[in-house]
Amino acid sequence: GILGLLVGNKKMRKMAGGMIGYGGAAAAGALAYKAYQNWQQGKQVATAPVASPADMNNVDPKFLPNADHSPASQSFSLTLITAMIAAAKADGHIDAQEQSTIFEQVEKMSLDAESKGFVFDALRKPVDLDALVASTQGIEQASEVYLVSRAAIDIDHPAERAYLEVLAHRLQLPAELVAHLDHQLS
Repeated sequence: GILGLLVGNKKMRKMAGGMIGYGGAAAAGALAYKAYQNWQQGKQVATAPVASPADMNNVDPKFLPNADHSPASQSFSLTLITAMIAAAKADGHIDAQEQSTIFEQVEKMSLDAESKGFVFDALRKPVDLDALVASTQGIEQASEVYLVSRAAIDIDHPAERAYLEVLAHRLQLPAELVAHLDHQLS
């Protein structure tokens, strides 16, 4: 799916590869769910297990954005796309290579015109963190928004690290849960 194509993280690609029919959104859901479980169980971050393709069959539906194909789940899928684009813009811009890659991948997909338009508009618009946070409901969705944001970028600029810290704070994610989410992508 589009989430898997926009996310360049190796762990996310590996997870998505084992999920026929679900794509990157389900991979993100499995990683976020595993981090959430580890956090709930009080596990130490350094030794906590990371999600594997086998975990895909045991994901709480709250972590699968398009599980029921409802308008609300479709809306959350778009929230995840927006989150990744916002993270990619954290250093001030999406460079020509990043934008070209995204455009090429979107063109290869069988998206309807409205979905393609949404992606292209999100790339051009300034980031609205208030709207992004407002479109996230519950700690499950907040965890997934943070995780896809973190996966969308290689933190090689102080502005990217600062963006993720602000995002985690605005999503009201506990620091230990954020550490578990980061661990899933390491």
